[in-house]
Amino acid sequence: MAGNIDKRLTSLKARRSGTDRLSRVAKADQTFIALAASQLSESYQKRAPTQPYTRYALGAMQEVGPEYTRISLETADRVKNQLYNSFQLLNRSVDFRLQGSVPCNIHIRGVSDVDLLILDDAFFTYDILGPSARSGYYNSPVPYTPISALGSLRAHIEKILPEKFPAAEVDISGGKAVKISGGSLARPVDVVPSHWHNTSDYQSSKMEVDRAIRILDKKYQVTIDNMPFRHIKRITDRDTMTALSLKKAIRLCKHVKSDAEDEGTAVSLPSFDIAATMYHANLSNLRAGAGYELGILAETQRHLDELARNSDLAQSLIVPDGSRRIFDTSAKLQGLLALSLEMDDLAKEVSREQNSPLRTILGRELSFSEMRAALNDIYIPVL
Repeated sequence: MAGNIDKRLTSLKARRSGTDRLSRVAKADQTFIALAASQLSESYQKRAPTQPYTRYALGAMQEVGPEYTRISLETADRVKNQLYNSFQLLNRSVDFRLQGSVPCNIHIRGVSDVDLLILDDAFFTYDILGPSARSGYYNSPVPYTPISALGSLRAHIEKILPEKFPAAEVDISGGKAVKISGGSLARPVDVVPSHWHNTSDYQSSKMEVDRAIRILDKKYQVTIDNMPFRHIKRITDRDTMTALSLKKAIRLCKHVKSDAEDEGTAVSLPSFDIAATMYHANLSNLRAGAGYELGILAETQRHLDELARNSDLAQSLIVPDGSRRIFDTSAKLQGLLALSLEMDDLAKEVSREQNSPLRTILGRELSFSEMRAALNDIYIPVL
């Protein structure tokens, strides 16, 4: 990383401003984004003007500007309205929800793909051992299979989107989502055919965070269970418990992963699993980073390092929605190691910028524990 900090700072700004994905938005928005980026000066850029590694770490933690997020949500809403109206004309009932990093506010790009779930509202499936099922509450079977219904839903989506957005690019090659971008759309949107699945927990609580969805994988003609609302709620609740530091740690990891991969280092750990991994970080350490933000970097480095050195501990961790283990493949463990090494390098460089006098007194480099202790005590004013 040492020789690439200027490049990483440039990439960080491009991701946050959206100039890294100009080809995926409407022509009018390309001009607006490029002009806005040329004039953009974010507060993190002024907090450590002579310390590029520190500036990068602080910038990588921050949420995307609210105007960028607003446009993402409005674009998803525009696609939703066109789909809803078209399915109304077909006398077919559908519902919509958002999933993924944008509604969770852990996205790192000004131009982020928005995951729009379209749910076939005519039926749902359920856990047969749940309390409502056992009491006979569900007794209205439908004369078709969920997979055939979702296949029909997907076919209509593939037909409707090119008709309603003729200038946009509609990509139907993916198994789980129909992707639409460009034309008059300010952001890319991934439309995901799905239906509700009433888990045992939902049958007891009647709370939507406990309700699952089943997504069609068109390529394999199977459905995949997902609990996006529980994931978002638990990440957000834990973020509140850490005084808004957890999401900063997640964004930091995602930016570091993106830059490492741009430089040729594979980090085979999906964004969902990065969020799940940091969910298990030390709450007290993260909470201390609310005022001393470099403490978030210190805890992120410590947590990843501990897991990378202890695969048994890493493999015991469960995703926030409780559905599976995070590190369920050897590739993910390799991705954890790669991300940990990248975070080690960043923490070392930030520590060198912040603790040069201490290193001179000691006559050596700081150990990781000394480095973390020092970072935890550094206050950089918010401008």
